[in-house]
Amino acid sequence: MNVHVIKMPDIGEGIAEVEVVAWHVKPGDEVQEDQALADVMTDKAAVEIPSPVKGKVISLGASAGEVVAVGAELMRIEVSGRIDEGTTATAAAAPKTGNGAATTTHHQTGDQKPLASPSVRKHARDLGIELREVSGSGPSGRIEHSDLNACAAGQRKPAVARGQPDGPEGDGTERVPVIGLRRKIAQKMQESKRRIPHFAYVEEVDVTDLEKLRAFLNESRRAEQPKLTLLPFIMRAVVLAVADYPQINAHFDDDAGIVIRYRPVHLGIATQTKSGLVVPVVRHAESRDLWESASEVSRLAGAARDGKAIREELTGSTITISSLGPLGGIVSTPIINHPEVAIVGINRIVERPHLVDGAVVARKLMNLSSSFDHRVVDGQDAAEFIQRVRRLLEVPAALFIPRAVG
Repeated sequence: MNVHVIKMPDIGEGIAEVEVVAWHVKPGDEVQEDQALADVMTDKAAVEIPSPVKGKVISLGASAGEVVAVGAELMRIEVSGRIDEGTTATAAAAPKTGNGAATTTHHQTGDQKPLASPSVRKHARDLGIELREVSGSGPSGRIEHSDLNACAAGQRKPAVARGQPDGPEGDGTERVPVIGLRRKIAQKMQESKRRIPHFAYVEEVDVTDLEKLRAFLNESRRAEQPKLTLLPFIMRAVVLAVADYPQINAHFDDDAGIVIRYRPVHLGIATQTKSGLVVPVVRHAESRDLWESASEVSRLAGAARDGKAIREELTGSTITISSLGPLGGIVSTPIINHPEVAIVGINRIVERPHLVDGAVVARKLMNLSSSFDHRVVDGQDAAEFIQRVRRLLEVPAALFIPRAVG
């Protein structure tokens, strides 16, 4: 029979390996040309792999959760008719397991690039270890930090058999693979905390007048205008405040020792989805009014939750805003979205007694819990920046008069 071998395509941007997140087919399935075969995850986005041919699935080259190199065999499809030379193989040519799936081995060959994340590669350079000399215990032979530590200590860490329970059988223990977006989130959060010395600053904001303005604008809005939440106002306050603190609207390339300051404000909006936390980007937030900001946030959040956000909508933010809405709590310590240098966290609004001009009155109060990269942003600058945001929110008319509040 004629067999078409589908290899992991080069997705671009220097990506050498991807993770197989989910299969949409199994051995024995008939597939059509352009039918979705699998979802894979790069460091930046999820990508759908379509079928270039019509035929019957013979074998899958990896399991969900495994990391495979670009150019590696992804799957085999039996096709009728003639196919291009170099993509054919006989059924006997592919070693098979009992269920018909192609077997794979995960040792490194002399010309094969070891599978390892950028942070692991840097760790290896710091330890003076050649990756080709390390046996990886991760999926598809991927080298982990623990493998490097074991090698540095003069011992090899044996691979752990996947699927073997840690505790007694029948005790209700569940082993949940951390794959796909969940794994990317874990890696990014770990990298951010490892690299960035976080400095937290919390400030209380009286949003009583702002809430009155928001209610008025929502009551008088046109039919085509979205309902305003608190977020567009905070976006506007951040945009105005960073104009005087350019070191906060920035990236820090800590490998090169360079701070890159941006004039446009590309606001990342931390958004919870069923798969985990993602950060869609409102580009050129400085040029948008409240309604435009609200519309764009709604569009991006919907695309992210539906899994339809494209790579360009999920990368390139210069500063991030994080909010849990009504679940926002009193205080939080948000993690900076590396390589940014600041994140502004919004906590929930509570109404409580507050002293105003010597009188105790009921006011609506909210905390801003923010984090800064202390290598780039000094404590005083961070405090002054958040104080500027606070004053803009407490005198909401100033949001519409650029640089009105000092």
